[in-house]
Amino acid sequence: MDDERIPELKKAGIYLSIPFCRQKCTFCNFASDAYAVSLLNPYLRFLETEVRQWTNLWRQAGIPSFLDTIDADTIYLGGGTPGLLNSEQLTRLLEAVRSAFQIEEEPEITIEASPENATAGQSASWAACGINRVSMGVQSMVPQELRSVGRMHSPETVAQAFSALRNAGLENISADLIAGLPYQTAQSFQNSLQALLDLGPTHFSVYILEVDEDSRLGREILENGSRYRASSVPSEEQVVAFYCAAMELLRQAGFHHYEISNFARRGYESRHNQKYWTGVPYFGFGVEAHSYDGERRWANTDSLSAYLERMQQGQSPIAAFRTLRPQEKLEEHIFLGLRQRQGISLSRLHTEFATDLREIHGRQLHEFSESGWLETSEDILRLTDRGLLFSNEVFAGFLT
Repeated sequence: MDDERIPELKKAGIYLSIPFCRQKCTFCNFASDAYAVSLLNPYLRFLETEVRQWTNLWRQAGIPSFLDTIDADTIYLGGGTPGLLNSEQLTRLLEAVRSAFQIEEEPEITIEASPENATAGQSASWAACGINRVSMGVQSMVPQELRSVGRMHSPETVAQAFSALRNAGLENISADLIAGLPYQTAQSFQNSLQALLDLGPTHFSVYILEVDEDSRLGREILENGSRYRASSVPSEEQVVAFYCAAMELLRQAGFHHYEISNFARRGYESRHNQKYWTGVPYFGFGVEAHSYDGERRWANTDSLSAYLERMQQGQSPIAAFRTLRPQEKLEEHIFLGLRQRQGISLSRLHTEFATDLREIHGRQLHEFSESGWLETSEDILRLTDRGLLFSNEVFAGFLT
């Protein structure tokens, strides 16, 4: 396992939620949908307003406004499919961010996109807006698997997207893959991975299919139904094998496995996403966007209609916020730290939280170490390769 440490990131990240899609994928459990196109421009206007009036809207929601300004070095446009936005819409939105916050001279600016969004024209407009990183929702390179979950692209579209992005000067390209799609086999998953490796992305996110009530496919699987090709989803054991194969293949290809689901060429780790795992503040705007200032967490409404109504009435879209108790901060430090392959420093934990993990969780540490899920190297505690497969059980063990 690689012992190299990733440096701490101090400046905040800005997240912009664009919950609009051309079509809702059956596996998606986010608050995005194929909303009416007529709602997009009103939503973007209110999103710009929320960004520009952040101090007033936070104060209105009861969040103490102790910040006069926010210094940020990453901007992330997610959703949804922000790749649907045209050049004018993107320019206005990013101008609002730059006017409201102190953005460093060379920020990482990421846009999530579907392969069919990354045309020559769109790619050029993204580069002109200052976007320098593209997170592409590929999910699979097998047509049958793509069609089964409602994806609109083909393997040929993905190759064309990579070419268009590179021609526009956008070299930092991340590709998402999902292990566990309907009809997927060990061979088809490996074929998808190899086909993408041949295109040369700088980053991979490999996700295991989430089975929960918040997606149509997830609900159908839980109910033992057959709609949405639920009966063709591979078994849990097969999906684990797919993920393990991805870890090995990407390692052999020279990718640094730096977080449970994320792999990067050296120097191409997602600066924005690292903030979520290292306790650095981030501030989200738009539907279902979340924020963290180091002491408090809050979230906007996850309903587009509620968001539009609140903003139209001059009300804050923040639906919930809470100040973290010391125990919660400790627990978050543990499970977010263990998500990273670098692990957590036991001495730092003791310094920051006056806690000796070996005293308060000695039984769990022993049990998980004996199971081969955790390992300790001098001061560092981290998940093993096998432990990644049981990370939820490990995290639960450290929660009170």
